[in-house]
Amino acid sequence: MQIKIEKNLSESELKQRGVLQWGIWEKEVSEFPWTYSGEEVCYVVEGKVEITPDGGETISIEAGDFVTFPDGMSCYWKVLAPIKKHFNFT
Repeated sequence: MQIKIEKNLSESELKQRGVLQWGIWEKEVSEFPWTYSGEEVCYVVEGKVEITPDGGETISIEAGDFVTFPDGMSCYWKVLAPIKKHFNFT
């Protein structure tokens, strides 16, 4: 299971994907385990996070990243700077 990160999406790409109509999730600096019960796509507005998938390597996501998390993935989140993201389950 791979986390997909897209960088530098244009304003028109974000509008085409409907990102600004999605829900918003925010979290303070913290650490916690998480398991995805569906594929999630999100666009990070603020913050920085390190995510370590079970059995995988740690990746960093930050403001401006468009991220796809696969259905069923378990991981550990380490929020380094308060995060704010638009999210949608597909």
